[in-house]
Amino acid sequence: MNELLAALGQILTIAHLSYLVLGVIIGLIIGIIPGLGGIAGMSLLLPFLYGMEPSVGLGMLMGLVAVVPTGDTFTSVLMGIPGSSASQATVMDGFPLAKQGQAARALSAAFTSSLLGGVAGAIILSGFIIVARPLVLSFSSAELFMLTLLGLSVVASLSGGNLFKGLAACGVGLLVGTIGAAPATGEFRMTLGIDYLYDGIPLVVVGLGIFALPEIIELLIRNKSISGKGNSLGSGWGQGVRDVLRNLPLVGKCSVFGSLVGAIPGLAGSVVDWMTYGFAMQSSKDKSHFGKGEIRGVIAPESANNACACGSMIPTLLFGVPGSGTAAVFLGGMLLLGIQPGISMVDTHLNLTYTIVWSLALANILGALLCLGLASPVAMLTRIPFSRMAPVLLTLILFAAYQATQSLGDFVVLAAIATLGILLKSANWSRPAFLIGFVLAAGAENYFFQSIQFYGYGWMQRPGVLIIAGLILLSFAVPFIRKRLAARSQPQEDSQEQPARTPLSRLDGAIIALLLVVCALALFDVWGRSELTRAFPLFAILLTAGSALAVAFCASRKPAEPGSQKVGRELLYISLFLGVALLYFTLGFISTSVIFTLLFLRLFAGSRWRLSGTVAAGQLLFLVGLGKAMSIDYPEGLLDPYLLSLINL
Repeated sequence: MNELLAALGQILTIAHLSYLVLGVIIGLIIGIIPGLGGIAGMSLLLPFLYGMEPSVGLGMLMGLVAVVPTGDTFTSVLMGIPGSSASQATVMDGFPLAKQGQAARALSAAFTSSLLGGVAGAIILSGFIIVARPLVLSFSSAELFMLTLLGLSVVASLSGGNLFKGLAACGVGLLVGTIGAAPATGEFRMTLGIDYLYDGIPLVVVGLGIFALPEIIELLIRNKSISGKGNSLGSGWGQGVRDVLRNLPLVGKCSVFGSLVGAIPGLAGSVVDWMTYGFAMQSSKDKSHFGKGEIRGVIAPESANNACACGSMIPTLLFGVPGSGTAAVFLGGMLLLGIQPGISMVDTHLNLTYTIVWSLALANILGALLCLGLASPVAMLTRIPFSRMAPVLLTLILFAAYQATQSLGDFVVLAAIATLGILLKSANWSRPAFLIGFVLAAGAENYFFQSIQFYGYGWMQRPGVLIIAGLILLSFAVPFIRKRLAARSQPQEDSQEQPARTPLSRLDGAIIALLLVVCALALFDVWGRSELTRAFPLFAILLTAGSALAVAFCASRKPAEPGSQKVGRELLYISLFLGVALLYFTLGFISTSVIFTLLFLRLFAGSRWRLSGTVAAGQLLFLVGLGKAMSIDYPEGLLDPYLLSLINL
């Protein structure tokens, strides 16, 4: 009880509330932009966490985590484009309602159900922490290591249609996460003699490179407005709230289901979205209106989305195993704030755990109310062409990446990770599996080392370890069993028309070759190291290389796809952005950002000089003000000293 009251007092402080509201606002903006989602938003916030008081920093993060599933409803309803993978099902009935002039009804129903679902998820999270506390306290490093492997296996097996692609992406994430000093011996691995790599690759660079930059480049290539013609909101705000109140049993069931599914690593996002949508359809007496503007088709997935975000915090806080990609970046944020998830969260830091829970509940309430109040102006923002927002977003991404170590290496590694992200995205390999593998690498290796140190190799015979190992095997067996059952249930002619093996595209082949080269270089580097230094990297190498070869073998009897994916334009954009980053050190960060924004808006987006100049001037004031407020030392180059002297005058 004391911990609950202490947490409640903490979230009601002015500092915590201020940063919580800031996180809610940022999450709302991120949610409006299609494709970005919580991973990109969380990655943008990570550089600002350095030096923050933990409870305050967590308030900002929780505000963003809670509101992104709410903010992405705007694009889903207003123009039929999912703001993220977790809002795909909302499009089915939300967009038809908007086309019928009932956008206000759909939005108010979505925001109200999101509010209730988020609060219900926070309550379920509180109860689970109380129930699970004795179990967590009984776990040793051996069980925690196996739980990490369980999270990796589930994420990989549920990350897409190809199990081995998920495992390979997860393995290379683990391998990249082991770059730098080995926790057991302090020996450096896979640094290639580059000073930047001795401390490992920063999480913020990986998060922005694997998700944010590829998504922005894709939107930039399409060069369309977030909303085409835009739909009138119409009336019906009160009607949407009444719809939710009439369907409270559906909201409750979907909230509980979303929380439970979110607690299982790898089952978040669009999985729970479509599951609850299907449940709403099956439980309705009249199914004919679904897909044509049925309000229950909006209420069900929106109730589950926010509850799922709360549920994903359960394995993240209690076991250090992220329940989703967003939770993986949140886990990295906790580590930046000096908070170690796991046993300490229910033992010595129980008040901090409840601070997170209360912050989630309050952020869901604030986010829903803000969305309701700002619906009209936000609807206008969705009609702005994306090319006019791109330079500002790109500047923020490059700024966030630079804050990692404030060196040129941040931009070079960002470009390399973004290239990998584009390749994985284009070939349908799992990027969340890569990110979660990277985040879990350090913790998994620490648990592995501690298990050997405390128990020797006898830790593998502990009862808890054997039980979790059985669950890992089950997580791999279930997808194969489902495929076999589905194949048997289909007619013979259908199974012949849909072969089990997926043709290997040229891009798949290029990714497999790249992964094998990386594994070979890593193996050459760690082979002569001590046993504890090379043990975990060897596991990652074996997982990556074995899975990549399995992908090739499974597709070996099928010809390559004739129309293989093309990534030439995306890679060209990355090279251009890297060029802009290099100019930061030649002309100066602020000068280059302003000139880039001005020319991009005028020449690429086709904006008038007046608008282009206004946006560039606003960006100039923002960067200068941010630099003074946070005492940031930008690369000065040749022009920044003169520009700053003019501003001071």
